[in-house]
Amino acid sequence: MEINEKVRTLRELNHLSQEEMAAKLEMSTNGYAKIERGQRRLDIPKLEQIAAVFNMDLIDLLNFDDKRIVCLVSENTVTNTKHGVLYQINHDSQQNTYYGAEELTNEIEKLNLMLAHKDELLAQKEREIDLLQNLVNALKHNS
Repeated sequence: MEINEKVRTLRELNHLSQEEMAAKLEMSTNGYAKIERGQRRLDIPKLEQIAAVFNMDLIDLLNFDDKRIVCLVSENTVTNTKHGVLYQINHDSQQNTYYGAEELTNEIEKLNLMLAHKDELLAQKEREIDLLQNLVNALKHNS
């Protein structure tokens, strides 16, 4: 994914118009549109400015691609899928958390272990309930 495509995708995912992006970057709408079309070369200061608009580090902006997964869990989160990327933004803080495939795999593994432990606890509780039910039945039978 070229940098112009990354910028356009992130702008769309953040529900910003080209005019709004141009204003945030203190440039003309036409000048900004050239960035998205790949007709303007971007220097490091402009890339840093663009990254700041999206609350990202420059490295995250450069590494952003359609294999990158962006995930933030919150009550006030809006989820979008664009170009195969899961993207969620918290409208309270405007902060995004980025997880690559490895971090997401680790998080899934951790959650699966937590679910397995929960299942073990539930099975143990069910055995305890059965024992108590048998005890209650035995007491009723002996009375």
